[in-house]
Amino acid sequence: MKINPCEIHSGRLATTLRRSKLAWTISRLFFIASLLCCVAGIVACNGNDTTSESKTPVISSAPKTSLPMPPLNGKSIESMGWNLADGTRNAFAEFKGKVLILDFYATWCEPCRNSIPHLVGLQQRYQNEVRVIGLNVGGPGDTALVPEFAREFKIQYPLGLPDEDLVSLLMADSDAIPQTFVFDRKGQLLRRFVGFGEQTGAGIDQAVEDALRSAAD
Repeated sequence: MKINPCEIHSGRLATTLRRSKLAWTISRLFFIASLLCCVAGIVACNGNDTTSESKTPVISSAPKTSLPMPPLNGKSIESMGWNLADGTRNAFAEFKGKVLILDFYATWCEPCRNSIPHLVGLQQRYQNEVRVIGLNVGGPGDTALVPEFAREFKIQYPLGLPDEDLVSLLMADSDAIPQTFVFDRKGQLLRRFVGFGEQTGAGIDQAVEDALRSAAD
C-alpha cells in the first residue's frame, strides 16, 4: 500500500495545531486565575491563611449582632479585652467615654499592611479623642514579628493579643482580615469594615466623625 506524503504532512500539521491550541487555552486560563487571585489579595486576607492571598471581597457592613450583646459563655463584651506585650491587660469597659477602634490584623496580610498607615494617621489626628488598638490574629508564629512590624510602620497606638472570646464574638461570621470595628463613647458598635480598599479609609473616617458628633449632641 502506498502512503501519500501529503496526508502524513497534513496529519502532523493538524496534531501540531491541536497541541498549540490546547497550550494557548491552558496558558490563558492560568493567566486569568492568577489575575483574579491578585485582585482578591488587594482587599482582604483569609484569617486561616499565612499568605496575603484572599478569597474574600471587601465588605462594609454591620455584623450579625449589635451591641449591647448578650453574655457569651457567661461573659459580656465589657469584661473581654486583650493583653499588651508588657503584660498589661485592657478590658473593653475601660474605654467608655472614648471612641474606640479595634483593628484585627496580621503582619503577613497585605491588605492589613495597606490599612496601617491610615490608622496611624487617624490616631495622630484625633489624639486623645480616639483610641486605636491593633489586635494580632496572625497565629502563634506571627507574635514575634509584631515589634519589627510596629517599627516599620511607626505605629504609636497599642498592639495586643485579643481574648479568644472577643475574637469569637466579633469575627463569628467572617475570619477575613483586616477587620476594623468603630465603637462610640457609649460602647455601641457603629460600623464594621472587612478588608481594605479604596473607599475603606474614608468610611472609617466618616464613622469616627459620626461617633464624635453624636457624643457632642
